[in-house]
Amino acid sequence: MKSSESLSPFSAPVLPALGSAPVDVVDPAAAWDRVKRRLRAEYGDDVFSSWFARLDLDAVVEDTAQLSVPTRFLRSWIQTHYLDKVLALVGNELPGIAHISLNVRTATRPAPPVRSPAPEPTVDQPSAKPMPYLRPVETSAREDELAGSPLDRRMTFESYFVGRSNALAHAAALQVARAGAGEPVPYNPLFIHASVGLGKSHLIQATAHLAESRGRRVLYLTAERFMYGFVAALKAQTAIAFKEKLRTIDILVIDDLQFLAGKSIQQEFCHTLNALIDGGKQVVVAADRPPTDLETLDERVRSRLSGGLVVEIGSLDEMLRVKILKSRIEAARAHHANFDVPDPVVAYVAHQVSTNGRDLDGAVNRLLAHSALSGTGMSLETAEAAIRDLVKNREPRRVKIEDIQRIVAKHYNVSRADILSLRRTATVVKPRQVAMYLAKSLTPRSLPEIGRRFGGRDHTTVLHAVRKIEGLVGRDSSLAEEVDLLRRLLSE
Repeated sequence: MKSSESLSPFSAPVLPALGSAPVDVVDPAAAWDRVKRRLRAEYGDDVFSSWFARLDLDAVVEDTAQLSVPTRFLRSWIQTHYLDKVLALVGNELPGIAHISLNVRTATRPAPPVRSPAPEPTVDQPSAKPMPYLRPVETSAREDELAGSPLDRRMTFESYFVGRSNALAHAAALQVARAGAGEPVPYNPLFIHASVGLGKSHLIQATAHLAESRGRRVLYLTAERFMYGFVAALKAQTAIAFKEKLRTIDILVIDDLQFLAGKSIQQEFCHTLNALIDGGKQVVVAADRPPTDLETLDERVRSRLSGGLVVEIGSLDEMLRVKILKSRIEAARAHHANFDVPDPVVAYVAHQVSTNGRDLDGAVNRLLAHSALSGTGMSLETAEAAIRDLVKNREPRRVKIEDIQRIVAKHYNVSRADILSLRRTATVVKPRQVAMYLAKSLTPRSLPEIGRRFGGRDHTTVLHAVRKIEGLVGRDSSLAEEVDLLRRLLSE
């Protein structure tokens, strides 16, 4: 038997049965790593990141695994939807575990001992009483399930900068916000999508602010807040009141819809969407991609969202970046009177930092720090040194499998549905194999994950496609040019 000094802090002695050979101790830390890998492989990266990435194993006490999450919402969601699955996986990796205790960890809660050694059983000693699942603590004052997410008072139309990339989205949002209570709804739903840091949340919050100032009843919710409200209403048996209250508003504003998960919650969102639109109420939605690419959403929800006005906010053009930089510099000057950035330096930074608004904020902070610490004026050389790490460490565009499928389908004049289908005609097989090859080359996804994203195919099918295209690219110059063109399109 291994000595106790060699065991992990997670470990406790395991006694072999009388007359049997010594038994190896299972390390709970390693076992928990395997459980999380199984969850990622089974549910995919998106679901894993949303629900399991912050789920930790704190301790193993007798026959109970003590897990923790950072929020009450995560605890409620996992208990409602995934607790049996997690218990089954933990039981497979840690034999003898029969129960899960799920807690909400806080910054002030002391870390529990990872494992309390169990008393050594004797012939006359009964086994320990199983610990039941931990139930959520009931509070005396129930929270309002439909309390809206807080609005940022700084995110108004007055502080929103308009350029070529966001002019259409800005005009549509402004018209929606200015519409009166009895006026016809101009665009319903209004769906705004953009990558991170391009201003979609600012725009829909500005819409909520202006509509509220004109006497409209506005409810602003993130997708996570909508899910929490619905789950809380179900637990409190107030789901009917929740639905009725949701339908009494004039404008529903939903942010980060890509995080909306769960079949029952998506069904309720679809019913709410239909009821509001059919009743002449306005719906405004923001997400990081268009409705057709939100594959985790129910098809009816995607169809209804696509039926309104779908507007993309593109990358910030250089003139718009100059406007944003000058505004941020002016705001910094209110607290640092000596901070001054000449126009040539502003133009240089706007040209170099081209990703999103948050990187522009970072650039201004770097300029301010260099100016304050050096005590000298801001020159091009100083600016270059100040933002060098921001430009050098800027992450390249992250390519998604959905983008690969869409661009490849468009290039070969087939539909994305064809690529995902079981059709085996030559006009479909080639684009499908090229898309699989690019997915393996340009994303960190595993072969099984790629196969799942391509209509649930086996990983051997993906491997065959990758090897075939690799061989053809080396011999067929025209195919090599096509693949190179697709790579450039995906990197733009």
